[in-house]
Amino acid sequence: MNRSNVIDASANGHTGQGSLLGAADPAPVEMCHGSSASPVLLLCEHAGQAVPHALNGLGLPEGAIDQHIGWDIGAEDLARAVSDNLQCPLILQRYSRLVMDCNRPPGSEGSVPEVSDGIRVPGNIGLSAEGHDLRRHAIFDPMNNAINAAFDSHPRQAVFAIHSYTRHLQGQERPWDAGFLARRDPQTAQQLMDAISAAAPDMKLALNQPYQIDDASDWFIPRHAETRGVQHTLIEVRNDHLTHEAGVAQWADLLAGAIRSVLENTQ
Repeated sequence: MNRSNVIDASANGHTGQGSLLGAADPAPVEMCHGSSASPVLLLCEHAGQAVPHALNGLGLPEGAIDQHIGWDIGAEDLARAVSDNLQCPLILQRYSRLVMDCNRPPGSEGSVPEVSDGIRVPGNIGLSAEGHDLRRHAIFDPMNNAINAAFDSHPRQAVFAIHSYTRHLQGQERPWDAGFLARRDPQTAQQLMDAISAAAPDMKLALNQPYQIDDASDWFIPRHAETRGVQHTLIEVRNDHLTHEAGVAQWADLLAGAIRSVLENTQ
């Protein structure tokens, strides 16, 4: 059975006077299979597209939040399906990456973007230090604390972040079906790719595409995975695979099988 719960920001002291989130706003973090002692931990930092009511939709044009700039399309459905398949814990972030990107170092370029794929985000332009801190306390810190707690609660052998990306970005074509990102642990990424290629040889897979891991622009791998010495990969599935149930199911089976293969090869 899928055991899921939300993690209330009030547990970290972020309600009351000076809080960004009101009573009508959703909790920032949801945990699935939170009591599982599985050696695998899953993250989905760009699962949601909620915007706190106090931010008035960030001033975005209608429909912009539903595009790839607002969230990782299909990533939540895929992450939930993999978590259910493996019966392993999954941490989901409910707020849009445009409010605050929980896979970027706070204060870094891209943490609170003023422009995303050519679309201005008026609510982020000229954000004060106080405004940034409110977002960090309400959005980033609960997610980061949940990751730490998941590692502290049970021994974890491997952690994987599930993302999606758009095929077309800033005039460039990105032809891969999926990319597997790593820096100090390319072996795990390659094992995932090898297992998926064996099961679905027509898939076009790539190592460190369409992005590369960097201290200045990434949080999960540099700050959580590498420091703990656990196996890890940030998985990017092209989002046109994840707009329908059949595509989500196919990729959930491929990823769950590949993760099992990684665990078996390291025992």
